[in-house]
Amino acid sequence: MFRRLSKGVKRFWAGVALLSVEMVVIFGVFFLSLYAFIFMTRTVFLLRNEDMDNRVFDVLKPYINDTNTSIMNFITFFGKHEFLVPANLLLIAYYLFIKKHRWYSIKIPTIVISSMLLMFGLKRVFARDRPEGQLLEAAENFSFPSGHALMSVTFYGLLAYIAWHSVKNKTARGVVIALLILWILLIGLSRLYLRRHFYSDVIAGFAMGFLWLVLSLKVIRQIEKRGKKVLDPIVQQPPELDNKPT
Repeated sequence: MFRRLSKGVKRFWAGVALLSVEMVVIFGVFFLSLYAFIFMTRTVFLLRNEDMDNRVFDVLKPYINDTNTSIMNFITFFGKHEFLVPANLLLIAYYLFIKKHRWYSIKIPTIVISSMLLMFGLKRVFARDRPEGQLLEAAENFSFPSGHALMSVTFYGLLAYIAWHSVKNKTARGVVIALLILWILLIGLSRLYLRRHFYSDVIAGFAMGFLWLVLSLKVIRQIEKRGKKVLDPIVQQPPELDNKPT
C-alpha cells in the first residue's frame, strides 16, 4: 500500500514538473513573440528604420544563383495557399473520417480560417509595399506581416502541437517537432532570399503566427472543456443507426 502511494505521489509531482516546464517555455516564447511583433512594428512604422532589412538583403545577395533560387522557390511553395488549403482539407478529412477525432477536425479549420482573416486584416492595416527587385514573378499585395511566415507557423505549428499530444515515443516526437520548426524557418528564409518580404515582415509574421496559434488553441480548449458534456456525444461519437422497424 505504502509503495503504491509513494509511486503515485512521485508520478504526480513528475507530471507537475513536466507541466511547469512546458508552460514556462510556452509563456516565454509567447511574450517573446509579442515583444518581437511590437518591436518590428515600432521600428518600421514609427521610427522608419529599415537598416536591418537592408543588411539582411546584403548578407543574402552573394548567395543568389540559379540553383539556390530553384531550391528556395520549391521551399516557398509549401507556405503558399495553393499548398496549405488542400493540405488543411486533407488533415480535416483525416481526423474526421479516419481517426474519428472530431475535436481536431473542428480545431483545424477554426485556426486556419481565423489566421487567414487576421493576416489579410493586418496587411490592410499596415499597407507596406513589397521590397524592390523581387526574384522570379513579383508579388503585388502588401508586405507586412509575411503571410507565408504567419500561415506556416499556424499550420506547421499545429502539426507540432498534434505531434506533441499524439506521438508516444519521446525521441520520434522530438525529431518531428524539430523538423517542423526547421521547415518553418526555411520557409521564412525563402521569402527573404526571393525578396518577397523584408526581414521585419518575416519576424513579425512568425511572431503573430505563434501568438495567434497559442491564443486560438487556448480559447478552443476552454470551449471544449465547457461544452464537452453537452457536445461530446455529438462531436466525438459516430451517429448511431436507427434500429426502429419501418
